[in-house]
Amino acid sequence: MYKSDYVQTLDQHSQTNLNSSWMNDKGAWVTNVLIVVLIKFFFGIIPGISPELSWSMTTLTYNGSYVMFHAVTGVPFEFSQGAYDGITLWEQIDGGEQFTATRKYLTTVPIVLFLVSTHYTHYAPSVFFVNLVLTVINLIAKLPAMHQVRLFDINQKVASADEDLEY
Repeated sequence: MYKSDYVQTLDQHSQTNLNSSWMNDKGAWVTNVLIVVLIKFFFGIIPGISPELSWSMTTLTYNGSYVMFHAVTGVPFEFSQGAYDGITLWEQIDGGEQFTATRKYLTTVPIVLFLVSTHYTHYAPSVFFVNLVLTVINLIAKLPAMHQVRLFDINQKVASADEDLEY
């Protein structure tokens, strides 16, 4: 049996979550924009890649952050004593509170990138479809209805021998 929701909540609020608190720091949003600009610059300087394709590749690469935000659970370092072990980085942001400024910003960026890449690719159907599918998958995972929802048993909690004890 897992820790009760009450105990899990107490564990999560007992200390600052270093895994997600940096997103509210000054410069985090600017850093995110700089990363997008650097990705675009990188794809733009590769010989043989057109500006249209570089925008599309930038969008696809940024949407690849889905794995970091929505697929990996827990924290990469051991400071929380397992308090965040079954939740993703997206679920850790702002303590799971929905519609905060950080979450709104991180939801808006893929939409803006989709619109920009669609414009620069002149609405080519094949590129539009690929960008649309990846952006929609990324956005569905950010919906409040998907908070702590696991599809196809991906990222399900695995009980250990210690967690079989009743609290």
